[in-house]
Amino acid sequence: MAPTACVPPVPAPGEATALRERARGALLGLAVGDALGAPAENMKPSGIRARWGRITGYVAEHPAGTDDTEYAIFSGLLLARHGSALTVARVEAAWHRWIADRDEGPFRGAGFSERGTLENLRRGLAAPISAQHRHAWSDGLAMRAAPFGVFAAGRPAEAARLVAIDGSVSHDGEGIYGGQAVAAGVAAAMTGAPTEAVVAAALAVVPGDSWTARSLRRAVDCAHRGERAVRSAVVVGGYPWTDLAPEAVALAFGAYAAAGGDFEGAVLTAVNMGRDADTTAAVAGALAGATKGAAAIPPAWSSAIGPARGTCLPSMRGHHILDVADLLVPDEGAR
Repeated sequence: MAPTACVPPVPAPGEATALRERARGALLGLAVGDALGAPAENMKPSGIRARWGRITGYVAEHPAGTDDTEYAIFSGLLLARHGSALTVARVEAAWHRWIADRDEGPFRGAGFSERGTLENLRRGLAAPISAQHRHAWSDGLAMRAAPFGVFAAGRPAEAARLVAIDGSVSHDGEGIYGGQAVAAGVAAAMTGAPTEAVVAAALAVVPGDSWTARSLRRAVDCAHRGERAVRSAVVVGGYPWTDLAPEAVALAFGAYAAAGGDFEGAVLTAVNMGRDADTTAAVAGALAGATKGAAAIPPAWSSAIGPARGTCLPSMRGHHILDVADLLVPDEGAR
C-alpha cells in the first residue's frame, strides 16, 4: 500500500495568474531540461567531463527538445481536449490517429517503449495488451507525465489517476509508477509546496515496496551529499540501457532535492549525472519549473525553445510547449 502524505491544497481560483506562471514553468522547464540533457544522453559523468568539462548551458549548436518534449505535447493536447473525462479508449484512439496510423517518417529518437507500443497497435492489439512489450518499465511515461500534474494542480492523486490512464496503452508496472510519481510531484509543486512535500506527494501515489519508491527514497535521502551520491544510490550500472523508470525518476527527484528546488541547480545536476539525461533533466526541470515558475528559467535557455520540430512525432510539428501549458491552465477570462 502507498504511504500517506500531507497533500498540498488545491489552488484557489484567485491564484490563477500564479498558477499559469507555474504551469508555464513546469512545461517550459521540461523542454529546457530535455534540450540541455540531450547531448549527454547515455553518457557517464566521466565522459561528460572529458568532452565538455561540467555542462553549465547548452552545448548543442541548435538546442531542441527530443521525443520527451514532443510526447509531452502529445499527452498535453490530449488531456486539454478531454480533461478528467480521459479514458483508455480515447488515449488509444489518439495514438492511432496522431502516430500509429500515419506515415511517421524516420521516427528518430523514439524510445523502446514507444516502438513496442506502436508495433503492437499496428498488429491490432488494444490496451492494456498493447503495453506488453519488453520495455513496459521504461521512463517513456515519466517523460510525458508533467502535463497531468499541471492540469491537476494541488491534486496529486488525480494527476496519478489520469497519467495511469494515459500510460496503460504503453506501460505497465514500474513504468506506470514512474509516471505517477512525476505527475503527483508536479501537481504538488504547482501549489508552491516545499521540496519535501513534493517528494512526499510522489511517494504517496506509488506502492511503498515498489522499485520506484525504493529508488526515489534512496536518491532523496542522500541528495544532500551531491550528485555522485545520488547516482551511486540508484544507477543500475550493469544494465545496458538507461531508460529504466525507477532509475530515471529517482535521479530526477534526487537532482531536484539536491538543488532545493532551484531550477538551474536541479536541471544541471540531472544533466551532469548522464544516463538518460534528457529525460532526467526534463523531469527535474518540470518539478523545479512548477515550484519556481517560468521566471526562474534563465532567458538564454528559455528563448532557445521554439515550436516542436516534429523530429520524432511529425503530427506535433509546430506546437509550442507554452501553448499546451496555457490550454491546461486557462487564464481568469477563459475560466
